[in-house]
Amino acid sequence: MKCLKGLLVKAIGLLIIFTVLCGGMYPLVVTGISQVAFKEKANGSIIEVNGKKYGSELLGQQFIGEQYMWGRIMNSDTSTFKDEQGNKLMYATPSNLSPASESYEKLVSERVAYLKQYAGDLDKIPVDLVTCSGSGLDPHISIAAASYQVSRIAKVRGIEKSVVEDAITQATTEAFLGVFGEPTVNVLKVNLILDGVL
Repeated sequence: MKCLKGLLVKAIGLLIIFTVLCGGMYPLVVTGISQVAFKEKANGSIIEVNGKKYGSELLGQQFIGEQYMWGRIMNSDTSTFKDEQGNKLMYATPSNLSPASESYEKLVSERVAYLKQYAGDLDKIPVDLVTCSGSGLDPHISIAAASYQVSRIAKVRGIEKSVVEDAITQATTEAFLGVFGEPTVNVLKVNLILDGVL
């Protein structure tokens, strides 16, 4: 009995020590380091211009206007959650549809038909414009998907194609270390550049 009581006291002592270390000190140290070394990234990579926040570089936004660059398909929902003031909150999820399912095929076919209205002389639609990303909130598209939209955006905005192409170049992130991944275009940044915000 004495032995059991001693073990219990040691176990409780270890629980308290590791709770303080792992549940308190470690998160504080990591948060402190991230705030000093990577403040922008640690706070969500928010694009803020003149005190106005436009969104995060890391989360996709749904642009539907013809004058804007469009990103990947988003499975968004605005009916489930509301904030304290009763305003609807939007969130997105992956589709979880099998690529072999009829629902997925229908979704892709609808998107293809929609994009073909604006294709002009382009016939090959980049795959990332007709499919969802794994997270449902991917903020990036391929250079091919961005280039596919240049003519439409330039025509609707009444600007030269080179202006749109320059915005794409400015919003392009190259492959990590030039080897890992591929160059990607941040849709939000392109649209903010075109709107004269960035």
